[in-house]
Amino acid sequence: MAKNIVYEKYLLEALDRISRHPSGYSVLYIHISKLRPKNRHPEFVKIFAKLFDSVAGNARGMLFILSNGDFAILGKDITHEVVDEAVMKLRDGLSTDPILHLHDSKDFFEIYDFPEDFSRFYDYVADLKDKAAQIEHYEEPEKRPVSAEEIDDLIKALDFIDISEIVKRQSVLKFFPNGKFKVWFQEFFVAVKDLSKKFDPNLNLLANKWLFYYFTQALDKKTIAAFFSASLQNWPEQISLNLNLSSVFSKDFVRFAKEFLKPEQKVIVEVQLTDIFNNLPQYFKAKEILGSGGNKLLIDAVSPSALKALNVSKLKPDLLKIFWEPLLEYDMNNADLKNIIDHIGKENVILAKCDGPQAVKWGVKYGISAFQGPYVDSLEVALLRKNCPNAKNCSVEECLKRKRLLAGWYRDGCKHKDVLESLL
Repeated sequence: MAKNIVYEKYLLEALDRISRHPSGYSVLYIHISKLRPKNRHPEFVKIFAKLFDSVAGNARGMLFILSNGDFAILGKDITHEVVDEAVMKLRDGLSTDPILHLHDSKDFFEIYDFPEDFSRFYDYVADLKDKAAQIEHYEEPEKRPVSAEEIDDLIKALDFIDISEIVKRQSVLKFFPNGKFKVWFQEFFVAVKDLSKKFDPNLNLLANKWLFYYFTQALDKKTIAAFFSASLQNWPEQISLNLNLSSVFSKDFVRFAKEFLKPEQKVIVEVQLTDIFNNLPQYFKAKEILGSGGNKLLIDAVSPSALKALNVSKLKPDLLKIFWEPLLEYDMNNADLKNIIDHIGKENVILAKCDGPQAVKWGVKYGISAFQGPYVDSLEVALLRKNCPNAKNCSVEECLKRKRLLAGWYRDGCKHKDVLESLL
């Protein structure tokens, strides 16, 4: 296996060594940085490096992984045939990346022949080294953890924040074999990064998990109250809320279920695994209370690896949300995972964080038919825009942002809220 060397300074040192007699040497430069972000996952980069090991070995050279993620192979007799073979392997593995399907993939890699290209390539690497050094020396100011003395003041400050303007909604779409899909339910949540902007920017709300848990119990009450003042008129038949388990027993939640929800509407409470394992009896009690009213409990944010370790037969969630990860694209036939999903009930599993069609393809392979995430949002908004008379005057990004909001000036900028609130 060829020796892998990281960072520009080592490549420059190697170039310095051959600078007096560069004839016969060349560099194969692979633009990994031009791949889609999801295809530049650190684990993928390791796989790519192995694919190009054969090129480095045949060229009796060295593979350098640069700070921007690109590869540079310095060696002799680097032929296009060997390069094409490696790129073909990449093309097979990353079938959805457009850069690999351009004519001859010339935008993806290039060969610098020495001595004629030596100065040009040396200057390019030196420039990369300078840029990397600037980034490396920049340190983002460290945020200060919230103290126990401050947490009550932050909770009091919630009374002066219009939570309805930062509550967001996101659809879960149910896909059907005929290619159609519809809104199954919509999730309503407050993102911590949005809420943090309302406080001192130097504070880290998440630093102490127990203080944050105490804080979110108060936040749950404000989030529930926001529904009563929201501008949204067309509510889905099923509403999901990100809550602490303890909030299911609160007067605020009981009032929400009795006074806000219509008789035909149901609520799905999404809870985290850590919250469940902190108090298992509370989990089963909450599940019982919700079930008695025809409502459901969903276990949120489960990674495939955590799912394998989870005793699903004991917890028996009504619904379960798996988070998509880029590497799952290469795990299409995991028998253990399939058995777990089958045990839960394929109709009860949602694949979230879907950032492209490959995520949906993976989910369908395992029998999953409900999806959530940026890719799903774009499909939903694309269909809604077809029915909007003002679509040509708004960008897709504007529609996406407005659709996710419950209230506020930005949402009010939409001239056709009836379309914005349409449910597929």
